[in-house]
Parts: sequence; structure tokens; C-alpha cells
Amino acid sequence: MKMKAIVCTKYGPPEILHLKEVEKPTPKDNEVLVKIHATSVHIGDCRLRSFTVPPLFWLPFRLSVGFRGPRKKILGSELAGEVEAVGKDVKRFKDGDQVFGNAGAVLGTYAEYVCLPEKAILAKKPTNMSYEEAAAGPDSTLSALYYLRKGGIQSGQKVLINGASGALGTAAVQLARYFGAEVTGVCSTTNVELVKSLGADKVIDYTKEDFTKNRQTYDIIFDAVGKRSFSQCKGSLKRCGVYLLSVPTLTFLLQMLWTSIIGSKKAILGAPKSSIEDLIFLKELIEAGKIKPVIDRCYQLEQIVEAHRYVEKGHKKGNVVITVEHNN
Repeated sequence: MKMKAIVCTKYGPPEILHLKEVEKPTPKDNEVLVKIHATSVHIGDCRLRSFTVPPLFWLPFRLSVGFRGPRKKILGSELAGEVEAVGKDVKRFKDGDQVFGNAGAVLGTYAEYVCLPEKAILAKKPTNMSYEEAAAGPDSTLSALYYLRKGGIQSGQKVLINGASGALGTAAVQLARYFGAEVTGVCSTTNVELVKSLGADKVIDYTKEDFTKNRQTYDIIFDAVGKRSFSQCKGSLKRCGVYLLSVPTLTFLLQMLWTSIIGSKKAILGAPKSSIEDLIFLKELIEAGKIKPVIDRCYQLEQIVEAHRYVEKGHKKGNVVITVEHNN
């Protein structure tokens, strides 16, 4: 049988993405076949498609994902859908289960169907969410959880989120509030009310005020967009404060190494690691109304080029979701 999928055969601009018919996958003994109803486009997808990576990571990235083009031709990592079939060894899921999660390195969610290992970051979909809502941000929310834990977040701390209106930022604001922190969000004028609505105690409009120059100090500064350096933010950190960055650079890696040796203020970077338990934890927070996804725009699968163009502009609020419609 055939299915619709978005295929990427080389690195380049959004226009290299093409809708094609490909073979529908068949689950192995330890896999589940998910009928995808919604996926998403985030900046990581755009970087993979265009091969926009720091020079330091050029060679390892090419070795990992492919030299002339992505080794895995169907991109996309986030998904929400329905289990259509399971392999004979699968115990966690059964046919008909509504699920959501992150395909990780398997990729392949820009399609009508995907096969994932039973041990993938996959869980039952929150009961109070649509497929589109469930596909909006498992990856960014799991990443925000990882970074905040990496920074040792505790109740009563003062936390600043730079880039508070993006996918990672909107998740980080809500999670920091859940952990009991006093949260300051930094965003543009048009997004101030959005960030306030997510529970930020204070919001700084970066077009009017530079948070590194207002003499306020924080226990954690999380730069979710990679726009400010550790050296710029160091003066805004309390003693033993932590600066977290989601976008690695060579300069930052050197700073991270140096601060691990000397000084009380630390620069921290880590490749986000998630678990099924983390996803279930987030599912419970969602069902309890503690966090909610922010959706900027929804596109059809056939509009994937337009969705990538929009995300690459860097001005989205929260998440961009792709609806996958099935003819049968």
C-alpha cells in the first residue's frame, strides 16, 4: 500500500520538500504503526532540511544525518495519532490507542503513517487535547523540562526566559511557574500579553528594555533562542547562578569549560535527553491544566513548504502544527 509523505532528498530551502506517494511501512515485532493525524514544524526541522549548523558541528552532523542529503528522507519528529497496528512483542499499546510523542532520531512524521519502536518517546494522548494540540510541542516541552532540571530549578528562585514566546520559551515559562519559580519572560511588544497569559510574573519587552542592563539578578537565565551570550548575561546572574543555552556555539562551549573550572556562575549546555516517564509526567500536567500548548498557525501536510518558510522567519508564537488528513 501507498501513503502520502513529504520527501527531502537534499539540503536546501523549503522548496526542496515534495509531496509524494511512498510505501506505507509495516511494523516489526517490537514496533507500533501510528496513523498520524497531526505533526509540527519547529526550527530543528528547518536546520536539518537546510543543514544550518555551526561550523564546529559540520562534520559530525554530516556523518550523523547524511552527506549529500538527509539519510532519512522523511523528516518530522513530533506526532499525534492513532495506533493502527502493533508487532507481536508490543505490550504498551494496542490497536486504536490515541497517542502523542516524539519520534526522535527515527524521524518520519511528515507522513500519513510512521512505525516507531515500542520504547520510543510515545504515550497515550492527553484526554483533554485535540490531535493538533497534542502534536504542538512534545519536543520543545520535553527540552524545556530537561534544561530547567539541568539548571537545578527550585521553588522560590528567580528565573528569566529569553525568547519567552517561541515554542521552547512558552513551554519553559509554564514549567518554571509549575516548579514554583518567579518567572520573568523576555519577548517583543506583540507577544507581551501572550507571555503574561502563560503565567509570567513579569514581562520585559526587549524592544524597550535590555534585561542585562536593568540591575535585576536571577538564579537562572534560560536563553531559549540563543540571542544573548553568557558574557552579556553574567552580570544579571546571582552568585552561583546558572546560564542555560539551547543553541550551541564554539564561544559558549569554551565559556562552559572555563566556568566549570573557575567562578561561581555557571554556563551550562546539554543535548536534551527525554524519557517515556518525562512524557507521561507532561501528559499529567496537561490533563491537570498546569500547562497548555501554544499554537500559532496550522497548515495542511500539502502546505509544508509554506510552514517551513514561516518558521524560518523566526517570529512564530509557540508552535506551528501540520494537520494530516486521510482519504480512508
